Amino acid sequence: MNGADTAWILVATALVLFMTIPGLALFYGGLVRARNVLSVFMHCYAIACLMSVLWFAFGYTIAFGDGNAYWGGLGKMFLDGVTVYSLTGTLPEVLFFAFQMTFAIITPALIVGAYVERIGFGFVMLFSGLWMLLCYAPVVHWIWGGGFLSDGGIFGAVGVKDFAGGIVVHETAGIAALVLAVMLGARRVATKPPHSPPLVMLGASMLWVGWFGFNGGSQLAADGGAAMAITVTHISAATASLTWAFWERVKYGKASLVGIVTGTIAGLASITPASGFVGPVEALIIGAVAGILCQEAVNFIRNGIKLDDTLDVFAVHGVGGIFGTIMIAVFGYGTWTAQLGSLAIVGGFTLVVTVVLVKLASMVVMFRVTEEMEANGLDLEEHGERAYEFNS
Repeated sequence: MNGADTAWILVATALVLFMTIPGLALFYGGLVRARNVLSVFMHCYAIACLMSVLWFAFGYTIAFGDGNAYWGGLGKMFLDGVTVYSLTGTLPEVLFFAFQMTFAIITPALIVGAYVERIGFGFVMLFSGLWMLLCYAPVVHWIWGGGFLSDGGIFGAVGVKDFAGGIVVHETAGIAALVLAVMLGARRVATKPPHSPPLVMLGASMLWVGWFGFNGGSQLAADGGAAMAITVTHISAATASLTWAFWERVKYGKASLVGIVTGTIAGLASITPASGFVGPVEALIIGAVAGILCQEAVNFIRNGIKLDDTLDVFAVHGVGGIFGTIMIAVFGYGTWTAQLGSLAIVGGFTLVVTVVLVKLASMVVMFRVTEEMEANGLDLEEHGERAYEFNS
């Protein structure tokens, strides 16, 4: 065990949890109508709790167990055999478990943005739990757990390069969000501007800070690689924020607060898979393109195909993660075959599993709330609480 590595990953684990609660909860909560803000908070918080228990019980062993190239097996259910003396590299294995648990928390929580304001809480819990175990955890095994997409797998000696989750986190969450948006349908109630841009900015700021643990922690060591991952993460986020704001100014005459912080998230998602491979100049290029690319993806999904992916999960996280994964090959740090092939395999798998799980879960619990519940807001209808005396 290395004490410095252990200390850094302890901090990184806390930072990644900070991304979901409170970061993502505030970011998403500020973007919805005031009468739905508590439901968004509830989704993020409850998902964090449920994923923690499920990762402990089954998720970790599926992802990092000693199974085969496709499935980790069930040998480490409930951390069986993991003690304070067990090691993963230079880290206590229980710390590696906890760090990876925070990734298992935020990935299904990202999907929340696709279905806010019109979905049943019971469905959110059932679907999220099944999806993490049957979609996310297997993909983790394939790429990070020594599975068939990693080095020595179907792509030969050099497998897919995905440092911190461009495919594992952002592509899977983005495609699942797209599927849910299609199957759920658009909101019946007329959309309104975000009820609290200040909350959106605060949430985005927390995500930015937490992302240092997300990307820097993925080095699994306190060394120059972790420092470089944090540096390129920051440069990409800052650059994408500026290009998003610039492109808004060019197109609409004004740059918005919600826009610039959404650009931040686009830059963070795009650099995530490449953060362990590229340098600062390459991060600048990735961020500069991401701010415009993801904004155009938002416009296409909203206004081109008129799909109600409410908080732009696919356009920002899905497109950003896919773009960053491809840029690894562009800059020569991975092979085109492995990068594109893995994107296609994981994308197809996620699509099929998500469709099946939506259909199964909707047979058990309410998928979409009634029109009356949607009009009244989910805070009161689903949770019996109000965030504000006068809802908007």
